[in-house]
Amino acid sequence: MSTGTLVPAAPAGRWLLRVGPVRVPVRRRPLLVAAALVVLLAVAGVLSLALGTPYVAPADVLRALSGAGTPYDLVVLDLRLPRLVLAAAAGAAFGVAGTLIQSVARNPLASPDVIGITQGAGLAATVALTSGAAAVLVAPAALLGGLAAAAVVLALGARHGLAAQRFVLAGVAVAFALRALIEVVMLTADPIDGLRAQVWLIGTLAGKGWAEAAWIAGTLVVLLPVLLWAGWALNSSSLDDDTARGIGVRPVARRVGLAGTGVLAAAMVTAQVGAVDFVALVAPQLARRLVRAERPPLLCSALLGALLLVLADLAGRRLLAPTQLPAGVLTAAIGGPYLMFLLLRGRRRTS
Repeated sequence: MSTGTLVPAAPAGRWLLRVGPVRVPVRRRPLLVAAALVVLLAVAGVLSLALGTPYVAPADVLRALSGAGTPYDLVVLDLRLPRLVLAAAAGAAFGVAGTLIQSVARNPLASPDVIGITQGAGLAATVALTSGAAAVLVAPAALLGGLAAAAVVLALGARHGLAAQRFVLAGVAVAFALRALIEVVMLTADPIDGLRAQVWLIGTLAGKGWAEAAWIAGTLVVLLPVLLWAGWALNSSSLDDDTARGIGVRPVARRVGLAGTGVLAAAMVTAQVGAVDFVALVAPQLARRLVRAERPPLLCSALLGALLLVLADLAGRRLLAPTQLPAGVLTAAIGGPYLMFLLLRGRRRTS
């Protein structure tokens, strides 16, 4: 059985992946960045499992994960590991969704929480939480709400071939309208139900674990063939329509496919963990800068999204312990200044 090998190849900065007779050129820097992010994610995961009350030494964490058996198996495997896996899966899904949506919109400010997907899920979840619906119905309602909002945005943006500017403007308009409806529902709701909805809208991983992680991971697995195609299709997403058609690409169909994949990932993860803002906005652009590429790289964005949400959840658990801050509060603390940086940077470029 042949194994893959990497050898230097021209031009500089590229490697050639050889698997038997197959040779695939790959860029060196994205591979190195992805490897570094995997290491950082592993370190963050061990810290997340170790820190807390009680504190578990990293060596005991590793022994528990290996199945060697420790006095801390219950704490590590049953209490902390499900939440860690959920944070990593949700962050990866947000990173994937943000990459696809930003690439289609060709705008670094486009993300599920900017173009209305999060608000659509939030409105449906708020209605469910304030109307006395069973708790098990909140996630399906949020999923349907996010998909419905995305359908409206795509319908409005597709009138002129899903042009980037029209797509973003349609999303922002839908987001504002849905946010207003959320406020109306919360103002007319019972205060206790309104508080529950507010916690969901902030986004938290508390009280969640394997079930939510399974839904998100399952969605990513089902979408894996599409994501493999998307990793290739993103190479031509920045081309103008005439150039794309000249090389045999159907630009509108490709954009709709990429956007639809991102929307589905964003709606599913939002339905499971709530409106955790800014991860889908920040992760793709940070990954793009690390890789030094023209567009956000899909794999590195997913890994960076997972790392950001794992760290945000860890900080939320420990900064004001024993009080726990929702992960959405920490991601907003990161994303708010980053959004201002993007706006100021864009303004300086325009000037």
